[in-house]
Amino acid sequence: MVRRFRGESHHKVDGKGRVSIPALFRRVLEAGDPNWTEGLNPELVIVYADHRRKFLECYTMEAIAEVDTKIAKLPRGSMERKMLERMFHGQSYPTSVDETGRIVLPAKLRAKIGLEDEAFFIAAGDTFQIWKPETYETEELSRTEAWLDELPEDFDPLIYLDNAKGD
Repeated sequence: MVRRFRGESHHKVDGKGRVSIPALFRRVLEAGDPNWTEGLNPELVIVYADHRRKFLECYTMEAIAEVDTKIAKLPRGSMERKMLERMFHGQSYPTSVDETGRIVLPAKLRAKIGLEDEAFFIAAGDTFQIWKPETYETEELSRTEAWLDELPEDFDPLIYLDNAKGD
C-alpha cells in the first residue's frame, strides 16, 4: 500500500534556502524512493511549473515515475506531451533530503513563490506542497472556504467518495 502525505506545518527558511521537511513527510519520501535504504537520503522531485502555480509541488520518486509513465504514453510531438514534458521535466528540480532532514530550495524556486523566512507545508495525498504562508492563506484557503460556503450547512463532503471511479 502506498503511503500518503498527511498534515500541515510551518517551517523556517534560512538565508541559504534550507528548510526542514516535516518528519512525517520524510517517512513517506523514504517509502516512495525505491533506491532508499537506511543511511541514505531519500530523493524527491520539486515541480515548480508555469507562472500560474503559486506553490512548489513535491513528488516522491514513485509518484513522479507514475507521471512520467503517463506522459510517455501520449503521442510524440503532441502539444499535450510537449507541455507536460516542459512542466514535469523542464520545470522541475530533483533533490534529496539531507542528513538533518532539510532540503535546499534554490533562489529561483524561492523567488517564484515569494518565499522568504517561512514556508507552509501541506499534504496533498501522494504529493505535498510548499507555499508562502500568506499566499496560501489569501488564495488557497479562501478558495476552499468559498467552496464550502456555497454548500448547505448540513452537507457532508464525504458524499463525493461515493462517486469515486474505480470502485
